[in-house]
Amino acid sequence: MARAIDSYLYKSDLKDILPENYTKEDSIILVNNYINRWATRRLLVGGAELNLKEEKQQEFNELVEQYKTDLYSKAYLEALVYKSLDTAVSKSEAAAYYEENKTAFKLNEELIKFRYIKLDPNRQDVNAIETKFKRFNKKDQRELDSISIQFRSFSLNDSVWIRVSQVLNKIPVVNVENKDILLKKSNFIRLNDSLGLYLMQINDVLLRNDTAPLEYVRPTIRQIVVNRRKLELINQLEKDITKDAIKNKQFEIYK
Repeated sequence: MARAIDSYLYKSDLKDILPENYTKEDSIILVNNYINRWATRRLLVGGAELNLKEEKQQEFNELVEQYKTDLYSKAYLEALVYKSLDTAVSKSEAAAYYEENKTAFKLNEELIKFRYIKLDPNRQDVNAIETKFKRFNKKDQRELDSISIQFRSFSLNDSVWIRVSQVLNKIPVVNVENKDILLKKSNFIRLNDSLGLYLMQINDVLLRNDTAPLEYVRPTIRQIVVNRRKLELINQLEKDITKDAIKNKQFEIYK
């Protein structure tokens, strides 16, 4: 089908490059482009083999061989690790790691626990909703949740730490200029703009350079612990593979 120096490209080599539902004209263009790219690469390699110094070619060959070795080794080790690695990290294990490394978990942005509701300011029951929102006992929570479909937007889960930057993106009436209103603990906020009325309650605040709470960094800790296990497992597997090879006479050192 095509030849470049001493390399040949056959029709069977092209079967995987043709997507389904292509017109004949598009297929011809696609195939021709592929052939031209293949030929260009092969001609460049051929030119390099003729013109590069032997030492440089040897250096490249060693790099290619090293890359192949690294690819095979990594793929094999990852397959072994996948079968053996325990990815479960208990709460107690995460807590222990957190206590041992607390100084490493400093916040680089503010976090808050808060709830909010965006309402139509013309609602007849705005004052009643505000009262329930501020008091927020069990009954109030149930009642607000039951009518939440009527709110323009809302978040009533105030037990989760979230980034202040997320609030700025979510609630347009709060911005970089007035974001300090979010950083006052136990602060109730009522703001409105042309889009609606916003009720916000700040329950807790953490500032930059404060220690991040465990529940906020738990996913990061889990990843750290699992990665550490993975490295330990890889080291052990490499030792075991070498021991087994020596035992089975697949690896010998001659003196």
